[in-house]
Amino acid sequence: MEPKRPSIPLQVEAFRRRRPRWPWALAAAVVALLLIWFVLRSPGDPLPPSPAMVSTAQVAGPPWQMGNPEGRFTLTLYADLECPFCRAYFPPLKRWVGENTDVALQWHHLPLAAHEPAASAEGRLAECAAETGGHAAFWNAVEWVYAHTRSDGQGLPDGLRYPDLTSALEQCLTSERPDAVIRAHAEEATKSGVTATPSLRLHDRMTGKAILLQGPIEGDALLSAMDMLASDEPAAPPTTEMSTDVVGDIPR
Repeated sequence: MEPKRPSIPLQVEAFRRRRPRWPWALAAAVVALLLIWFVLRSPGDPLPPSPAMVSTAQVAGPPWQMGNPEGRFTLTLYADLECPFCRAYFPPLKRWVGENTDVALQWHHLPLAAHEPAASAEGRLAECAAETGGHAAFWNAVEWVYAHTRSDGQGLPDGLRYPDLTSALEQCLTSERPDAVIRAHAEEATKSGVTATPSLRLHDRMTGKAILLQGPIEGDALLSAMDMLASDEPAAPPTTEMSTDVVGDIPR
């Protein structure tokens, strides 16, 4: 007589047949809840953002920012990655932004002719790092360049390789996208009368007033500029007067 088969495998098999029904039931429940919310919501209530919208908002740029993106003040740094004064000024400026929670710092490329082609090459690296990794990746690339460049147009040491180089970043470097960003930044700076690095533009998002500060401005002077923009008084002229034909690094 043929031995009787155990019942356990049949139970497992039956369980496996029932499992695919759960995702359909869950999906039906989610759809039902969304329909109920859609019917009951007020006409002016916004639709909930999709995961794709959220992730895009987190990585969107340029301009690439650090600090509080919802802060009252936006501080734009016009800089050149081969500028030795920008290199020295960046660490204290970063600390100051971290200590002032109502400020967002954003980068504006201004590669000087005397520092080319190294300045634009390093700017392309930072832009591509940001394109593949977002805001934090941009600032990491800027810090890495400033830590390794020989400055004054000498560029990075021969054979030095960016540690976070990926296939996506390499693909970006072979495209024209970062060049278009850098070129647009430089043209905009020139039209605005910014010809030297580092320069800063402080913008009060609440009042709409802004002031151009040329040179490596100390933290106390930045706080005074913020107070001035927040007051009812008109914005004062730049703290350092320079003719429009001056092009170069501003020493400390």
